[in-house]
Amino acid sequence: MSLRDFLERFRPTGTPGAAAVGVPADRAAERATELEPALARLTDVQQEAARIRVAADEAAEALRRDAAREAERVVADARERAPEVRRRAAAPVLEDARREADDVRAAGERAAEEVRERARERMPGLVDRTVADALRPATGAGGTP
Repeated sequence: MSLRDFLERFRPTGTPGAAAVGVPADRAAERATELEPALARLTDVQQEAARIRVAADEAAEALRRDAAREAERVVADARERAPEVRRRAAAPVLEDARREADDVRAAGERAAEEVRERARERMPGLVDRTVADALRPATGAGGTP
C-alpha cells in the first residue's frame, strides 16, 4: 500500500463542520471491489481474443497450404498442356511455311520446265552444229589434214 493510499484513509469523508464519528473509508478497497467484475470480464475477453487469433492463424495457414497446392496443380496442368498449346500456336505459321514452300517448289518446277523446253528447242540446232563441226575436216598447223 502506498503512502498516498494510507493518507487517503484519514481524509474527512463528510462536509466541513462538526466532526463525525466513524471509520475512515478504504477507497482503494472500494475501487478494487468495483472494478473486479469488469476486469474479470476483460480477462475473459482477452482470452477469447487470443483463441480467435490462434484459430485465425490456423485458418490462414490452411488457406496458404491449399493455395500452394492449387498453384502447384495449376502449374502442373499448364506444363502438361504446354506442348498442345505450342502445337496449336505453331500450326498457322507452319501452314504458311508449307504454302510458301509449295509456291517456291512450283516456281522452281516452272523454271526447270522452261529450261527443259528451251533445251528441246535448241537441241536440234546444237546437235546439227556439233555434228557439222565434227565432220568438217580438221586443219593442222600447215593447213593439211
